[in-house]
Amino acid sequence: MIIVERTGPLALIEDLGRAGYEDLGVSPSGAADRSGLRTANRLVGNPEDVAAIEILLGGLLVAAGRPMWIAVAGAPTTLSINDRPDASHQPVYLRAGDRLEVQAPRNGLRNYLAVRGGIEVPAVLGSRSADLLAGLGPAALRPGDQLPVGRSTLPQPGIDVLPARPAERPLRVRLLPGPRTDWFTDAALDSLGTQLWRVGSDVDRTGVRLDGEPLRRRITDELPSEGLVRGAVQVPPSGLPIVFGSNHPVTGGYPVIGVVPDADCDRVAQLRPGDGLRLRWSER
Repeated sequence: MIIVERTGPLALIEDLGRAGYEDLGVSPSGAADRSGLRTANRLVGNPEDVAAIEILLGGLLVAAGRPMWIAVAGAPTTLSINDRPDASHQPVYLRAGDRLEVQAPRNGLRNYLAVRGGIEVPAVLGSRSADLLAGLGPAALRPGDQLPVGRSTLPQPGIDVLPARPAERPLRVRLLPGPRTDWFTDAALDSLGTQLWRVGSDVDRTGVRLDGEPLRRRITDELPSEGLVRGAVQVPPSGLPIVFGSNHPVTGGYPVIGVVPDADCDRVAQLRPGDGLRLRWSER
């Protein structure tokens, strides 16, 4: 097992989510940076969808209850094993009693601690993910938690290291047309895809609110609630867009001007307040 000694600002159990329950009002949830989760699992020879620990801005300190292989991926960061520094994005062997600390990354928000065999907390609706919006799945980790670890029969991967994504400042991501693009003026559509947006102070697993020149609507009618997906760019009355993340609500009543493709959502999930973001209109 893994024994949690300190959690940092927030530590959650996450896998790739519980898709297929939106009609019941349940968000898919899952890892905010799915690429980071997949990378950590690959490094220890797990299937990519196995549950791991999502760490916000470092500070997690855990002890190994038995010998195990672990890996930390997501934002590039430094590990400390029994006060000895080590690197992320590589397999690391822990002996029983070893203490692992994950430092806060210099860039980005989130890291993923995967353990060979996976974190085996009970699944809810087919997923071990914590859904903070609906209150489903395991609670946020607390000091003293003891997390069961599975036993893997898969071969060890022949991987020594998987390089982290280089930091891109400002971040540039694609933007596909949304279902309500025609509700906005031509100038607003042009502004959305050309101006440099700044990430505001409202950043969490639900979404990222952007600061910049507000977008003007051409149609100002009330809109009935419509379905939302990860990456949907919704524009509330302020005119400042919100890019929804993995813990997004399943419906919303403001027009969705565009959608960030799923792969690019992983990079958006690593943005901090004040970071720059450019959205580029794309057909795919």
